[in-house]
Amino acid sequence: MIILNINYILNIIITLFLIGALGLVLNRKNILITLMSIELMLLAINLNFITFSIYLDDITGYIFVLFILTIAATESAIGLAILSVYYKLKQTIQMDKIKN
Repeated sequence: MIILNINYILNIIITLFLIGALGLVLNRKNILITLMSIELMLLAINLNFITFSIYLDDITGYIFVLFILTIAATESAIGLAILSVYYKLKQTIQMDKIKN
């Protein structure tokens, strides 16, 4: 079994979180990319909780991950449902049309 240093895993987590944050900051047009960026940030946070839970040998991180995954799944389902209804009404999913 290969044992990795926790710094390598944390660097990957920071990279994933920053990719999600950049997706939110740089994208102002497409709602789907915004939702995917939020999901990527939530999954990076979950990976962080799991990493520290394994490192500290504590179950609290797993419980937080369970709650965050439940909230993320709910957010995705409701967001995509709203998005599909909006697309049926307006025939576009661009954010510029929503702001007006």
